[in-house]
Amino acid sequence: MKDIKQRLLAHDWQQAATQLNDRGYTLLKGVLGKAECDALINDYQADDTYRKTIVMERYRFGKGEYKYFQYPLPELVTTIRETVYPFIAPVANKWMEVLHIAQRYPDTHAALKAYCHANGQTKPTILILKYGQDGFNTLHQDLYGDIYFPMQLVVFLNEPEEDYTGGEFVLTEQIPRAQSKANVLRPQRGDMLIFTTNFRPVKGSKGYYRVNMKHGVSPVHNGNRHTLGIIFHDALS
Repeated sequence: MKDIKQRLLAHDWQQAATQLNDRGYTLLKGVLGKAECDALINDYQADDTYRKTIVMERYRFGKGEYKYFQYPLPELVTTIRETVYPFIAPVANKWMEVLHIAQRYPDTHAALKAYCHANGQTKPTILILKYGQDGFNTLHQDLYGDIYFPMQLVVFLNEPEEDYTGGEFVLTEQIPRAQSKANVLRPQRGDMLIFTTNFRPVKGSKGYYRVNMKHGVSPVHNGNRHTLGIIFHDALS
């Protein structure tokens, strides 16, 4: 896992923090190679890796399927989670400060995980999502309990226009007393998108205010689309 950690450390995290503050998301290019992406897709069929399978139509979440990993997580996933977290925790704490929210997050992911577990949130929230033709994901937020980290990430495992068409990543902002804004993104295979879980601060004329955000996936026209979702907090169930 040395290579993936070195790749992550090589990114411009100051720029990433600026983009998270300015727009609520940042894109890191080429975090995973094709072989790593293919391995994650192939492992989707493993019987002993996942704790739960969700068929999205059953819950009116969209059309598609996803599986939650069980602990212990694959080493690749743990390395990503633990390497990225310390770079974005200071951003999260600044958000809490300017919005006058008492919550503060620890410096390491291990400490955040322990905090979740001490409060009954012990189930891993890492998941692989799979969409086929006409698959989509409705706009939502991934909270899973009272304790949640305000940012999460997704790694794109297929190449758009080669493996699938459509299936854009959609991130919406609900500005108070205004119409919603939609950001429509189309990352390439191996890219990592870090984005807001539920809200971010925006500076106005009278100080900072909260902009609520949701994310989803537009309909896939054809082909298959897989992503790795990494959420930093654990779940109640």
